This record gives sequence, structure tokens and C-alpha cells, in this order.
Amino acid sequence: MNVFLSYILLGLSLAAPIGPINAAQIDRGIRNGFMHSWLIGVGAVVADGIYMLVVYIGVVNFLETSFMQTFLWLFGAFVLIYTGVETIIKAGHIHLQDSRGREPLIKSFFSGFFMSISNPLTILFWLGIYGSVLAKTASAYDTSQLVFYSSAIFIGLLLWDITMAGIASSFRNFVTSRLLVIISLLSGVSLVGFGLYFGIQAYRVLSV
Repeated sequence: MNVFLSYILLGLSLAAPIGPINAAQIDRGIRNGFMHSWLIGVGAVVADGIYMLVVYIGVVNFLETSFMQTFLWLFGAFVLIYTGVETIIKAGHIHLQDSRGREPLIKSFFSGFFMSISNPLTILFWLGIYGSVLAKTASAYDTSQLVFYSSAIFIGLLLWDITMAGIASSFRNFVTSRLLVIISLLSGVSLVGFGLYFGIQAYRVLSV
């Protein structure tokens, strides 16, 4: 049970740092409510699951090539800058009385999915930290236990997503339309900032 709890903590540790996903969850939660914010996180968790599977089947060497690293940094930059600019443009049109639920739920899910699956920092986590944890766990446990303990990571991720969605959607009740616009602008700027950072990293890989 201690091992299981430690893997839940690992999932929480992955989700907790403030980054593109959390910024998007806060923005969606304030503008559209709990479900939109939560589905951003669910989309990100699905992307995490894909990378976990990638590590599990052992294609680490393919993703460590310079070409793939450059492609992933550039794709991540595009997704984040696009999402950030869209958030900034929409900020001036936000009104508390009619903002909830106007965006399709499926769009929130795919926003989280693409932001996570194109985030090289997420990729590095799964290839690095989870890869080493997987190797250690595989040597001590059989396949069924390996799947069981790996699922604990997803429990941690989902717990954090529910917490973030709850906080963001609750905070919505205490903000004015003006503050809502400011928060959305800051969220959009932060996403663009992350996107520019990814673009710089792609340039550095190309320069090596």
C-alpha cells in the first residue's frame, strides 16, 4: 500500500507545478465552469497515458533523436501560442452572465490533450522519471502489479485535476467581469510565454 500511495504522490507531483495545463484549467474554470476545466485536465491525462504506453513498449530511442525533439518543441510552441492568442482575443468578449457553457465540452478536452501531448517537458518526464521508475518496478513486480501501481499515477493526476477544476469554477463566483477579463488576459499571456519558450528550445536543438 505504501508503494501505491507513493505512485499517487508521483502523479500529484507531475500535475501540481503551474504550467500550461493549469493555466488553461484556471481560465476555463472561471469562464465556463467545472466541467470545462476538468475536461482540460482529462485531455492532458489521456495524453499522459499515451506517453506512458510509449515508454512501456520501449521506443525511447526514437523520441530522443534531434529531429523528433525539434519537431516536438515546435509543435508544442504552435499549440501553446495559438491557444494563448485565442484566449487573449476572447478575453475582451467575456461576460459573466453568458460565458458559462458556451464552449463545447469536447473542445476543452482536446485543448488539454494537444497541449499535453505536444509539451516536450511532459515527454521528458515520462521518458526520464517514469522510464527509470518503470525499469525499477518491472524488476521487482510482475505485469499485473506493474499495471496496478502505474494506475496510481493516474489517480494522482485526476485528483489534482478535480481539485483545480473545483477551485477555478468556485472562484468564478467571486469575480467581476472586469477581473475576469484581466485573469483571461494573464492566462493567455502565460500560455504564449510558454509557447515562446518552447520555440527557443527548438532553436537551441537546431543550433547544436
